[in-house]
Amino acid sequence: MTKLLQERKSSINLLTIFTIFTFSLHFLAVIFLLLEGFRINDLIHKKPLTFVQLVDGKPVSQPDTLEREPEVIRQFVAKTMAAMFNWSGTLPPARIEDATNPKPDQGIPVNTLQGVTKKVSTSSWVASFGLSEDFRQGFLALVADMTPPDIFSKNKNQGLTAQLSIQRVYPPEKIAPGRWRVGMVANIVQVRRADNRKLLTPFNKDFLVRAVDSFGHPLSNSLTPSQQAVYSVRTQKLEIYEVSDLCLTDGYDSSSKSQLKRCGDANSGGFTK
Repeated sequence: MTKLLQERKSSINLLTIFTIFTFSLHFLAVIFLLLEGFRINDLIHKKPLTFVQLVDGKPVSQPDTLEREPEVIRQFVAKTMAAMFNWSGTLPPARIEDATNPKPDQGIPVNTLQGVTKKVSTSSWVASFGLSEDFRQGFLALVADMTPPDIFSKNKNQGLTAQLSIQRVYPPEKIAPGRWRVGMVANIVQVRRADNRKLLTPFNKDFLVRAVDSFGHPLSNSLTPSQQAVYSVRTQKLEIYEVSDLCLTDGYDSSSKSQLKRCGDANSGGFTK
């Protein structure tokens, strides 16, 4: 009888140990799943790496930073505005064949501030995605008012071309984390095709630029050339969000910063959105 009780007690102890061991394994598994769930949630809400193009053209990744190279900011402003006022009458080449045989630009309709529909060049429309969304439509409407209809004329006796002749882009002035002020001195040069007569319009502007995030299209292979160009603009992870006039006194002297004055102060509301 005593031997039977000892065997029953021994079996009960083994069953208890096995139960505790199994429960512990399940408890650890639940803890592990909860930790993995938190990690996945952090990855979902984590901002992607910011890819910045250096002066030498090499891209580098920076984890969630607002810093940008000064030369990259200058080049971004220069390239965006040069494309904005590139009124060649032809579409930007999407293939090698287009470089030797460019296609005519039909223009893209834009509603102006007066409620009238006018056209801007395709290059201007693509470059406008380098502007902030709340500023883009208003600036594009102003460009539509400036764009002569002869830009889209197939008649060589009436057609015009135009481009932005940049004299200087000033070094970026940091005004806040991830925000800079950049001055530009340039002229919009319009040329009539028939007699090569030129018309120069001063374009001296002050730009406020900020660092932004951008995301690539998941189906990049199915994008049209225009859509690819738009995403290429946004990959710079910079955008222009305000523009004002840049005042120059006593002419322009590229060797002296004393000639640079700004019409208005960003803190006093002198910039227009």
